Amino acid sequence: MLSSKFLKLGKLPERFLTLNRFRLTSKLSWSIDVVSTIHQTFASRAESSGSGFFKYASPQTFFPLAGKMIPWFATAAVILAVVGLYIGFVVAPTDHQQGESYRIIFIHVPAAWMSMFIYIVMAFWSIVGLTLNTRLSSMMATALAPTGAMFTFLALWTGSLWGKPTWGTWWVWDARLTSELILLFLYIGFMALQASIDDARRADKAGAVLALVGVVNIPIIYFSVQWWNTLHQGSSVSMTKAPSMAMTMLLGMMVLAFAAWAYTIAVALYRARCIMLERERHTDWVKEYVEKNT
Repeated sequence: MLSSKFLKLGKLPERFLTLNRFRLTSKLSWSIDVVSTIHQTFASRAESSGSGFFKYASPQTFFPLAGKMIPWFATAAVILAVVGLYIGFVVAPTDHQQGESYRIIFIHVPAAWMSMFIYIVMAFWSIVGLTLNTRLSSMMATALAPTGAMFTFLALWTGSLWGKPTWGTWWVWDARLTSELILLFLYIGFMALQASIDDARRADKAGAVLALVGVVNIPIIYFSVQWWNTLHQGSSVSMTKAPSMAMTMLLGMMVLAFAAWAYTIAVALYRARCIMLERERHTDWVKEYVEKNT
């Protein structure tokens, strides 16, 4: 009697464990189904979004898209440049203090803006290439560097032309001018560093590190007239206050800034296509493209 009672008591935990195992298996199976459903949902959304936008992260798919965009931005750059130059050199009134010499700002200011903006975009593509290891990002950073260097040199050159009648000298070691000159050296260093390394992937990573280190110079350029006593005048255009110039002058300057922006996109896309053809020359799609266009 006693042994049979212990046997019955021994069966109770076994039945209890069996029931709990069944319940746990059912819950686990339900959880797996839920996770699988969520995964399929997000996968389908990623696939649909990839077919629309993220597929252009590949050089093969971005190459024809860039070819279609270049004529549009090039045309916009020409039209905006003609309109902006007409407003700046014909329509805009003469400045009561500087006379006609002030008109150099219609070239100088957009060039200075673009020199800083292009470097920020170049640093953005560099960090994307470093973190995500995407080839197209590094190609875009490489394609932007020569245009950024050109605008930086143009800003320095036109600044000297403007400084001679205004300050009485071609150059001063001013905080704004010096930091802008450092920006030119950063662009040149970026291009020289990449050119000195034969392996394209290693060159991209080395250039990306230099671009990220040099990006600290951008706020120095922008805030130099506020942090130090400089000969360079403060910003005439600000996001927090009304512009300190006639609206006609501001209009001509903004139109030329958009012209420089459109020009940068067109030239960078054209240069990026050349880089793609060079680096992807061993792939089938490049060989097919070359055969069709020769």
